[in-house]
Amino acid sequence: MPAVSSRPARSHAADVALSPSDRVLQLLAAVAQHGSAVPVKRLAELANLPTSTVYRHLGVLKRWGFVAEGEREGTYEPGPMSLQLGWGGQASQLVKTAHDELHNLVDATGETAGLMVTINGKLVCLDLVESPQSLRCSVRRGSSLPLLRGASAKAQLAFLPIRERTAVLDVHFAPADTGKRRELERELATIRDAGYAASEGEVDWGVWGVSVPLMSRHERLLGGITLMAPSMRVARKHKALIHATVSAAGRITGRFRFSQP
Repeated sequence: MPAVSSRPARSHAADVALSPSDRVLQLLAAVAQHGSAVPVKRLAELANLPTSTVYRHLGVLKRWGFVAEGEREGTYEPGPMSLQLGWGGQASQLVKTAHDELHNLVDATGETAGLMVTINGKLVCLDLVESPQSLRCSVRRGSSLPLLRGASAKAQLAFLPIRERTAVLDVHFAPADTGKRRELERELATIRDAGYAASEGEVDWGVWGVSVPLMSRHERLLGGITLMAPSMRVARKHKALIHATVSAAGRITGRFRFSQP
């Protein structure tokens, strides 16, 4: 979201006391307008509220998915519901289309499945269906990660338009990192040929994952679905899990394309 101001918009005069619901919306506006993950201390200054009160209001917004914790501790950024509002009806339709298939994938494999999208150069989890097993791997809805490591990130990065992919790599690689950048670009080319990405331990130790991109009828990246599991449990099932995830992604893509005018 573009940064337009460091102060939230207000519909009342500054000296008029705001209701608790107004304060919640004031904080949401501040997060939306900041342009990057905003520290809680800054939000407290903007709203002229105690930090404890800001955390309480942020808890409500986080519970409803309008804000999410940023990559740096003590910061907040727009969450999945805000992102869906920003995307319009297409994101909501994608979530609805994918949700049943995520459940089916979890039922078939016993592992956790999520719907991932790329927003402003970051990987964001829009929807998640957790494994029924006590030992499981998962991410939080609305959480965001750098678009660089792990199956979920690489499956998105590989299928981004060249200009967007180059912009992401420019952010993460210094000019002196030419060798590492070329190595990643070769890996991304392999992922495009395969149609999916798989990784183990790149983000969290002992976690294996496979991610498949979801493409529009015009071959534009919509997002991707990821299946994740403890490495110890899937040692001999990689091919079966990859096949199940690729098949689920194909059904989601087919249904989504059919639903579009």
